[in-house]
Amino acid sequence: MFLTITTTGTADRPATDLGFLLHKHPDKAQRFSTSYGTAHVLYPEATAERCTAALLLEVDPVALVRRGRGKGRGGAPDSALAQYVNDRPYAASSLLAVALSAVFSSALRGQCKARPELPERALPLRIEVPALPARGGASLAERLFAPLGWAVTAEPVALDEEFPAWGDSRYVRLVLEGEPRLADALRQLYVLLPVLDDAKHYWVAPDEVDKLLRSGEGWLEGHPEQRLITNRYLARRWSLTRSALERLELARLAEADDTAAEEIDNAVGEPAAAELMELEEDGSEEGAEERPVPLAVRRREAILDALRGVGAARVLDLGCGQGQLLGALLKEARFTEIVGVDVSMRALNEAARRLRLDRPGFDMAAAERQSARLKLTQGALTYTDSRLAGYDAAVLSEVIEHVDPPRLPALEQVVFGAARPKAVVVTTPNVEYNVRWETLPAGRMRHGDHRFEWTREEFRAWAGEVAERHGYAVEFRPVGPEDPEAGPPTQLALFRIGGDHTTAGTDTTTATTATTATTATTTKEAAA
Repeated sequence: MFLTITTTGTADRPATDLGFLLHKHPDKAQRFSTSYGTAHVLYPEATAERCTAALLLEVDPVALVRRGRGKGRGGAPDSALAQYVNDRPYAASSLLAVALSAVFSSALRGQCKARPELPERALPLRIEVPALPARGGASLAERLFAPLGWAVTAEPVALDEEFPAWGDSRYVRLVLEGEPRLADALRQLYVLLPVLDDAKHYWVAPDEVDKLLRSGEGWLEGHPEQRLITNRYLARRWSLTRSALERLELARLAEADDTAAEEIDNAVGEPAAAELMELEEDGSEEGAEERPVPLAVRRREAILDALRGVGAARVLDLGCGQGQLLGALLKEARFTEIVGVDVSMRALNEAARRLRLDRPGFDMAAAERQSARLKLTQGALTYTDSRLAGYDAAVLSEVIEHVDPPRLPALEQVVFGAARPKAVVVTTPNVEYNVRWETLPAGRMRHGDHRFEWTREEFRAWAGEVAERHGYAVEFRPVGPEDPEAGPPTQLALFRIGGDHTTAGTDTTTATTATTATTATTTKEAAA
């Protein structure tokens, strides 16, 4: 197997700096032992204007058979001879990728003790692999490398040049030209060489997911062929592929949200103070024999009643968390298509567990019907998602108060502007009611993750302006026992496309709509 890396330079920035980056001196030819043969590093040319480093891997077919133990391509041959007579010594594959990581480990990590500034420098690079298996042809090589900024030349290798009628083989001569950092180029090769070969010479264990994500950091999250790359790299092991895709999506959302992945994926944990309070007796008379209905249950009933009232059949639960509302929706046959969306993959997995999507039990027919109606999707509500368009209704149940006030306009555009369902149900705490909870300290919000909690006037001002901007009518309904002074513990707004602008309760009286400046001020004050 053979691979060359070439760069050009000037007197001020000599091309021989490549030797510092690779930690291999241009005046020496070096050899390294690997599990499957010997790797050689040499420099066919090394001047200030042009420098080429070559990696030659001599594969020992006997060692490959003895160590492989039947794993990977060639491990289960049609005959015993095929274990020893194959393309492994000549065609680039996962063997060459592993050799790259072993021989150029410091360069792959972007480290250079002698010249610390070099790894961050973009270089004019030309990388050539004379023989590369491409299961998918030259076009697949283009699809994999071109989105990374490479100019790609992938020339199919004929089966036999003397017999052109036989057509092309599955091998290509690959040439990549671009100006990336050397570490980025090596990490891309480490992942994509075995992807093109669509095989690995060793058993793919769960730790391969970590290797993929480390090497794919910064480029795999947004690659258009992300699913194909992940599936092939992990040897088509679906459980590993799913885990990797979930972590990649979380990394993408965290980067877009300019926060840590751990902070985004925080929806599952100990019960929050608000959840505990909602299970307490809320406003019932002393001595009552019947246990009062928890506020969480009353909220779900109010949401279901609103959805029934607008005749919704296809419903989005945006910020679905661990799936309590999804379970209630599934119990009613009128809701024919239900989509749960949350940024936290842990929350979605917990929802799947609670709803027994992964454990259908003995009633397979019922399980299939439920799976056909329900879909769980990871996504951030502050970024436009075409998958959310075209639904009858969307629910934002106790969601908006978890969004930083400066991001509320983005959420508004995603839900009311881009997705634009026929109806939207929004519930949020009424901060005025907090004084009625003895267990909640003064000035403390109901949940540690709440960015704000609005008064009734603030919520109506926000909802009224949203309705006016996007052509919805909005109606307000109380949820839970309504206190004559503090109002209800939860406030609900039902938006419907068209009609009059803002109404309160069921009497269609016009609510006061504050100006944009007023809403911005109250939002800022609530957040503080």
